[in-house]
Amino acid sequence: MTMNPFDGAHAPYVDLNSLATAYGTPLYVYSADGFIASYQGFAASLSALDSHIHFAVKANSALGVLQVLAKQGAGADIVSYGEMKRAMMAGIPPEKIVFSGVGKTDAELASALTDGIGQINAESSAEIDHIMRIAEQLDVIAPVCLRVNVNVDPKSHAKISTGQRSTKFGIPVDDGQAKILYKAICQNPHIKPMGLAVHIGSQLTELEPFETAYLELLGLADRLRADGYDVPGLDLGGGLGIDYATNQPVDFASYGRLVTRIFSNRGYRLGFEPGRSIAADNGVLLTKTIFVKDGGDKRFVIVDAAMNDLLRPTLYEAYHTIDCLSPRDPHPLPADIVGPVCETGDYLGLGRTLPDVQEGDILVVRSAGAYGAVMMSNYNTRPEAAEILLDGDKVHVLRPRRTLDELLALEHLPL
Repeated sequence: MTMNPFDGAHAPYVDLNSLATAYGTPLYVYSADGFIASYQGFAASLSALDSHIHFAVKANSALGVLQVLAKQGAGADIVSYGEMKRAMMAGIPPEKIVFSGVGKTDAELASALTDGIGQINAESSAEIDHIMRIAEQLDVIAPVCLRVNVNVDPKSHAKISTGQRSTKFGIPVDDGQAKILYKAICQNPHIKPMGLAVHIGSQLTELEPFETAYLELLGLADRLRADGYDVPGLDLGGGLGIDYATNQPVDFASYGRLVTRIFSNRGYRLGFEPGRSIAADNGVLLTKTIFVKDGGDKRFVIVDAAMNDLLRPTLYEAYHTIDCLSPRDPHPLPADIVGPVCETGDYLGLGRTLPDVQEGDILVVRSAGAYGAVMMSNYNTRPEAAEILLDGDKVHVLRPRRTLDELLALEHLPL
């Protein structure tokens, strides 16, 4: 297990209140040491296996974060060519990049193949047809892994569940489609078969769905091998969840034991795409209290961070632990922590127990290192939160906060 570097009011080396003062709020703060520890913890749990790890860039695409992980030997799991460019800029070589997602354009596929991408996870027969044609036109060999749908309920939020037949992801296994398509891949001269992939969803807090999915995948791979087809690898995706409520460290060891028990000595090279489990606990969002409003039976703590800065609570009804960094006396009434955006759904937390918060107090939203900054927008013409990285006793500005003038300069008046 790896410890959360943001437990308590202090980051490893820097007081969070001082960071809010120096860099303003809203402010995302990441710990390089935390990212390294989490990555190493995940890798150590798989040390008995022939495995390769690709960080899911969609969880946190900050160039500085990707560079930290690249120096640890991580590859990248991407879902757009833009993410591929980010990964390469951060020092991740193209041969260590996996291209996932259901809607890759021809331009994205051509660019990825030209750059020498390591693996494309294909998700439909139509996509495979496009890959074949583009690879033939470019006179290259496309490394293709077939993502399958094993129809497993991940027991997660509906909007981040991807393992069931009712979702848009993967090729069904139970009706024979996956087996037929994989054989077609093996027979095409412009495709190098890389194996099979599965990813059943995000924020899984139980291991049983993983085991069910992995056994289904292994069964299909063994049947294909028995028929004489080359299945060199199995991409097991990501999805390992974290404990947002208690901020307990991720139990990488139990996950590693499960994978080792199923795949040890089976002769497959394994791929993994962790995202949230590496990133979430190693980032926080700092926000300043603007007003405290008496709502009768509860308080409204109005802060300068909004749904455009952290969308998860509004989009997924997600829970983040929220603390006040100033020592205050207890307050008997619960508090809703809300932002200034003109939406009732603009909140960071509802019905929370907070002390006697006052104007100017800094609140810390914990476990915000994944699916936080990557989902920011400029709704209500609000500049995005800045992002900084703590590296030992150094502070690196990864993305400064844009001014309103900089934001408006992106547009043009037509008349």
